[in-house]
Amino acid sequence: MKLDPYINVDAGTMSPFQHGEVYVTEDGAETDLDLGHYERFVRTTTGRQNNFTTGRIYKAVIEKERRGDYLGSTVQVIPHITDEIKHAIHSGSGGFDVCLVEIGGTVGDIESLPFLEAIRQIALEDQDVRVLYIHLTLIPVVGGGGG
Repeated sequence: MKLDPYINVDAGTMSPFQHGEVYVTEDGAETDLDLGHYERFVRTTTGRQNNFTTGRIYKAVIEKERRGDYLGSTVQVIPHITDEIKHAIHSGSGGFDVCLVEIGGTVGDIESLPFLEAIRQIALEDQDVRVLYIHLTLIPVVGGGGG
């Protein structure tokens, strides 16, 4: 599963020069190219339920607010956005023993914070779920002169 912190609803209208190529899943979802790599390496089929963006999450929350699902409450990042992210993770991982969730972007970028908070909440709230966090970053190697 891939969670992308950009505000676009999907990758379909994003410039390939900025974001890379779009991967179209079997069910027609226009997603990050990473899903295509996951399909090849894990030998599984991914779809719309395996890719969520900040834009898609916010769109779902706003639609719920417009329908009155929140009963007049003030809609906030916590709990409403984080609850929607948790719902997305649970719905995309249904029926599997293991679910690998990639949160795009960089740890520390403000755009990723609701996603990181949601996975923190999953670890605290779901006692029957084991969560392992792996943070990756680029470590640049600066070439030295003369050696």
